[in-house]
Amino acid sequence: MGCVSTAVAQHERQVLGIIPSAFAVNNLVGETCGKEIKVATMHERLITMMELSDAFIALPGGFGTLEELFQMISWAQLNIHNKPIGVLNINGFFNGLLSFFDHAVKQEFIT
Repeated sequence: MGCVSTAVAQHERQVLGIIPSAFAVNNLVGETCGKEIKVATMHERLITMMELSDAFIALPGGFGTLEELFQMISWAQLNIHNKPIGVLNINGFFNGLLSFFDHAVKQEFIT
């Protein structure tokens, strides 16, 4: 996310980092550019992101990225928000996940 936020800031666009306080210890998130909001927990981070975001785009990442993506999808299914959700499928990074989604739809576990 550091590269993305730096590029956004260099093009004079708004950057907002919502960071759990545990990550702020020992500068685990790197140098901040733009505005930063510190929150107590990951759940509070997700709620704050949902409240302040216009849409959600998942970039290639690990379990934290997947957790946030699935949480936003779940909340959309529960009508907690109705914001667009997408994945930036760079070099086919999400192909396996998208195939799983297709499989789960065919098996009628998700719609």
